[in-house]
Amino acid sequence: MLFISEVDIYLLGKKNFNSGGSMMKILPAMDLINGKCVRLYQGDFKQTTQVGSDPATQLKTFIEDGAEIIHIVDLDGARSGNPDQLELISKLCSISTVPVQVGGGIRSLETVRAYIKAGVSRVVIGTAALEDENFLKEALKNFQANIVIGIDARDEKVAVSGWETETDVNYIEFAQQMEQLGVKTIVFTDISKDGTMQGPNLEQLQKINEAVDCTIVASGGIRNQADLDAVAELGITEAIVGKAMYEGTVKLRGGV
Repeated sequence: MLFISEVDIYLLGKKNFNSGGSMMKILPAMDLINGKCVRLYQGDFKQTTQVGSDPATQLKTFIEDGAEIIHIVDLDGARSGNPDQLELISKLCSISTVPVQVGGGIRSLETVRAYIKAGVSRVVIGTAALEDENFLKEALKNFQANIVIGIDARDEKVAVSGWETETDVNYIEFAQQMEQLGVKTIVFTDISKDGTMQGPNLEQLQKINEAVDCTIVASGGIRNQADLDAVAELGITEAIVGKAMYEGTVKLRGGV
């Protein structure tokens, strides 16, 4: 059943409204490999660290701490191009009391449908958005309110296939192309910052936020409240936080 809550409607709205620090929504991240919660360092699958509890327990902990939406990535699927952990993610959706956003390996309309049927509220399309425009157009035609584009970049160039393949496509130009196709929300990750706890790439976040009218979700490198405040100053109202959540340097505030 398609489920779009008032939270989703709010999250998918335009970005240019009062976005002070108190409006920032933190999306705690759960990256999954072989059914376990892990973190990568700069997108390197050879630098993988298991974190947190088992996925179901970790999900419940995030919700109890005040999460309003959970970000889940199937890292196995990101590499294979298939929804390798659909069964686990379906289980997580069944026990979640807040919306769930999922990315990794979403490269067909069948996969989009399967995730939405499982209860996923927002489906993040990354590699396929660049490599298969026809699929993206069909996904937007059928599920526009549920579609989010993931733009992962290294040195301002888009990377695909679990960040392992770099392209010559500029991240700003790609974001503008996505907007023209009708995309409303973009998750932007500077891969060099991801998992490093070195702070987000504010310069690139500002550029993409100013280049399009899509809602931009910041991702990569956020380490503390000061980083979240700095992102909010750019007019960005959502941020995905991974390692800092597990290390306790960022706390969920329940939307306060």
